[in-house]
Amino acid sequence: MTENENETENETENEERIAVDLYEYQGKQYFARFGIPTSPGGVADTVDEAVVQADAAGYPVVVKAQVKVGGRGKAGGIKLAADAAEARRHAEAILGMDIKGHVVHRLWVEHASDIAREYYASFTLDRPAKLHLGMLSAEGGVEIEEVAATNPDAIARLHVDPVRGIDRGAVADWVERAGLDEAARAQATDLLVELYRCYVDGDCDLAEINPLILTTDGRVHALDAKVTLDDNASFRHPEWAEYAATESEDPREVMAKEKGLNYIGLSGTVGIIANGAGLAMSTLDVVNQVGGSAANFLDIGGGANADVMAAALEVINADPAVRSIFVNIFGGITRVDEVAKGVIEALARVDLRSPIVLRLDGTNADAGRALLAPHLSDRLLSEPTMLDGARRAVALVGS
Repeated sequence: MTENENETENETENEERIAVDLYEYQGKQYFARFGIPTSPGGVADTVDEAVVQADAAGYPVVVKAQVKVGGRGKAGGIKLAADAAEARRHAEAILGMDIKGHVVHRLWVEHASDIAREYYASFTLDRPAKLHLGMLSAEGGVEIEEVAATNPDAIARLHVDPVRGIDRGAVADWVERAGLDEAARAQATDLLVELYRCYVDGDCDLAEINPLILTTDGRVHALDAKVTLDDNASFRHPEWAEYAATESEDPREVMAKEKGLNYIGLSGTVGIIANGAGLAMSTLDVVNQVGGSAANFLDIGGGANADVMAAALEVINADPAVRSIFVNIFGGITRVDEVAKGVIEALARVDLRSPIVLRLDGTNADAGRALLAPHLSDRLLSEPTMLDGARRAVALVGS
């Protein structure tokens, strides 16, 4: 674990990437710029607007909550309407709905598709390989992580050299390897070539379609859109300003951005601080495995000092849902004694509402633990491993 943790921390230190997630409707509008077919539909901020958009799209329609979180369907945020009365009823129910801490302020209303098959398709960056990565599966409509866990052979991968780019022949072979239906292959090949162009020319960190569908009348198009833009490329895209204008930002994320922190708000009760994106993701997974739920993703990076650590604790302390805080640090570039100083400083600066569990390892770990020893209490605890720390943090939530 230590070698991977150190590599992840170095990656965070050397390459700072800021991602901008688009709403589904914005992702579909982005796809349309590159000729990727989607279902006809429109945006609505009110119930009356939803009915107008439903009439224009043609019944039956699907009324979909626009929030940047998964699980909309299970939460009741996606509903089928056969007529205007149903569209109105669903719009009234969905607008204002809270889905995992995200309040629905906007709807996407689109013509309902008759689906024969559902697939998965995406392009992202394989950083260790320094290549673009396409993933394609004949098993769509579910989380790709679930497919990877239960049937990894169902995902066909395509690595693309950024210099050479992609060609239709390679994509056609990829589609065949993925096992897409014969009726979908030619259209899917053309669409995936355009999806790659959207990913590269559109400066995306991620361009994902789940599901990519084959309709009963033989058409292939994107039924959903998940697009993440690389904000470092915003100087090439003045049109991206429109996304900021429509953004309803999480106040936790606004506060974190002001402090220069890499933070994503979630809906759990255990606040997470780690150094390195990989370690932060692993920490979220471990907290989940021991029965807890993370309130956030927060990567303090490879060169975190006392001020950064204190700022991170201030941000998490501002979240009323947090019941405990798990600080998981492996010191490579980061010195553990500096992290310890940050914790001590935060204790003096902020009236922390939640107990803190620390797991500190790596560079100057002994010195860091020695600094913290006089301050340990039932509100500031230390554990030797990530698993022990996660268990203690989750137990504190219920105590």
